[in-house]
Amino acid sequence: MKTTYITLTAVLSLSTILSSCTQAQTNKSTKTMTNENTTPKLTKTDAEWAKQLTPEQYDVLRNKGTERAFTGKYTDTKDKGIYCCAGCGAELFTDTQKFDSHCGWPSFDEELGKGEKIKKITDYSHGMTRTEIVCAKCGGHLGHLFDDGPSLTKKRYCVNSASLNLIKK
Repeated sequence: MKTTYITLTAVLSLSTILSSCTQAQTNKSTKTMTNENTTPKLTKTDAEWAKQLTPEQYDVLRNKGTERAFTGKYTDTKDKGIYCCAGCGAELFTDTQKFDSHCGWPSFDEELGKGEKIKKITDYSHGMTRTEIVCAKCGGHLGHLFDDGPSLTKKRYCVNSASLNLIKK
């Protein structure tokens, strides 16, 4: 009898804990973005964006899509220049900030403008917590920011090539 009571108590406790975790995860995943001054300075209708951007750029910049790893045109680029937002032309990164992270997307260790060009947004999608980076001017999705970079900044701005245009020097 005592063993049955202990087993029943353990099962009910575990069930309550799992139910709470599932509910918390459900709440987080539906709240994709929060936070931080995300009002873009440039606004266009979806139709205007669709007309201006390629289908891949539209998916990444406007729908928060991700291009397949190692397929982007800037992943292995060593050209000198400034990387700009493909949506609005805002200058975001330079070639000197780019490094090879071997992750399949262009990576940068810092941004231009010290936080004025790129906004950071807490992203709870896909069952995890990450920092999404978006263009401060047009609100276009660029990629994500990680704290595993090799330089003094320890930052890795992991950016979709489709969200960028390189203006060569």
